[in-house]
Amino acid sequence: MNSSKTLGIACLTAAIGWSGFQIADKVYHKLPVGVPNAPQAAALAVMSAKTARPDTARPGLVAMRSTAPELIVPESDFAGMLPDPVPVEPAPAAIAATPAPITPSLSASGVAAAEPSVKKLGEVEFEETDLLAAVQQGIVQATLRGNGRERMTVQLRNNSPTPLRVAVTLGQLLEGGRSRVVVTRAVSAELMPARTVELKLVTAALHSSNLVGDAPYKLSYHNADRVQGFLKWATEADGLSAPAMQTAVLAITENLPLTALAKFAAHKPGEHNTDAFRAETADLIAALNALRDCGAKIETFAIASDPQLRIESMIEPLSREAAKRYYGITEGMEWDFWKRELLEGSPSTRHYALFGIARFYPEVALDMLPKWAREPNTHPVYRMAAVQALADTQRPEALPILRTLAGELGATTDLGKAATQSAVYLDKRLTELAARPQVIAFRDKSRVTGL
Repeated sequence: MNSSKTLGIACLTAAIGWSGFQIADKVYHKLPVGVPNAPQAAALAVMSAKTARPDTARPGLVAMRSTAPELIVPESDFAGMLPDPVPVEPAPAAIAATPAPITPSLSASGVAAAEPSVKKLGEVEFEETDLLAAVQQGIVQATLRGNGRERMTVQLRNNSPTPLRVAVTLGQLLEGGRSRVVVTRAVSAELMPARTVELKLVTAALHSSNLVGDAPYKLSYHNADRVQGFLKWATEADGLSAPAMQTAVLAITENLPLTALAKFAAHKPGEHNTDAFRAETADLIAALNALRDCGAKIETFAIASDPQLRIESMIEPLSREAAKRYYGITEGMEWDFWKRELLEGSPSTRHYALFGIARFYPEVALDMLPKWAREPNTHPVYRMAAVQALADTQRPEALPILRTLAGELGATTDLGKAATQSAVYLDKRLTELAARPQVIAFRDKSRVTGL
């Protein structure tokens, strides 16, 4: 063995160990003669032959090829099994010599690379979908039943192998025969494959002709463009009751009058029956406040122009504060409001002011109303209202006044009968009030003038 061969074998042995000696000997005999650095090239060739085994490559290593290196990404199952690396504290001398870290620059690509998010073990990843699209694609089966007004129940079944998060969007239309309702509050539900969940929807009827009662419904491909803007505003504002929402929707879609929406206005024979959609006075005022606050032209709504709603809402204790805000009546202006309604208001509603005065100004009413009841030149409507309003004072002093009026006006006359009935009602009411504290604060006589 010459010196050149000896040098080559030594290099190969040092590079691959004694276990690769036979491979090195075979490679060496195949080396071309006269090629410079041939033994070193052989050593590198043997190293590559021994270490580069694709079938045993470990995750994360870089496989060297003749072209650009390709990163072998670890399998996702390993992510949750690897412990956090333990930092190694450098020696004090090394700290001083360590160069400052380089902050990622945004100049090259404009965005710094974000760290990949790692999904926690056991966490379910849901695919987002819309109910209408999911039903159309057949991946979700939906069974809907509603009452044609404010309530809808949806049974959802996931027919796909993928966990789904199904959203019911605001303004989604649902149809049941000729009845149509709109979803007034967006909701969502999470469904695992082959599982069923029940979802409760809040809806509002788009037409007063809807049949109110339990019935099957289906998804509609139409849009409720006329109410979409209001529904979006109401969702952001929040706090609107279902009856108030229903009143506002029907005011937008059909512009119904007060007689069709108020509970204090009875249905008349021959008119379209809207009893299923009548609301309390407080809900009517809440609907008007919402329509005005959302930017609608309130003067275009028939319900807003009815003078009876104004005085009814001011008489009703539950709606009084909201009515004062809607009509712009301050605390100091309230007596002027009642006086104006009684003396200058609509002829069809003037007598209602007597009830408001009796309820909120009882001291004034005890002095004023008996005079109105006794005056023979006063219109019978006002005399009757004065007698009945005395009971609304809810004061014990009104009881003997009513009994005296019953005798003076005649027990067989309409006014006399009304006085007797009002006395019976007031007596019963005073007995009920004695068992609980007074909840309405009344004003005294000294604060009002003019009647």
